[in-house]
Amino acid sequence: QVQLVESGGGLVQAGGSLRLSCAASGSILNVAVMGWYRQIQGNRRQLVAGISNSGTTNYADSVKGRFTVSRDNAQNMVYLQMNSLNVEDTGVYYCNGRGQGDEYWGQGTQVTVSS
Repeated sequence: QVQLVESGGGLVQAGGSLRLSCAASGSILNVAVMGWYRQIQGNRRQLVAGISNSGTTNYADSVKGRFTVSRDNAQNMVYLQMNSLNVEDTGVYYCNGRGQGDEYWGQGTQVTVSS
């Protein structure tokens, strides 16, 4: 069982940057895909960015070119660098891991972008 804890959320002005971190309690070496999801005002969570163990990444169209996902298997960490933030990026960001039939979620971290 892997527990995920997000950090790095907060309030930022439009155009600014934030870096989210996700710390795993155990090894993520065998977690095939790590990713970040976003939930906006009670809507269902939607994938923002994902990264496989091989380093293959995918992004939601709305964040391509602005967000960068990365993972450090040695440190059991996943990151989301968010640049050029806009008010539509406001929401709760969740770290997610999927692999070997298991799925893990963090508790979420709030990101608020002000205009």
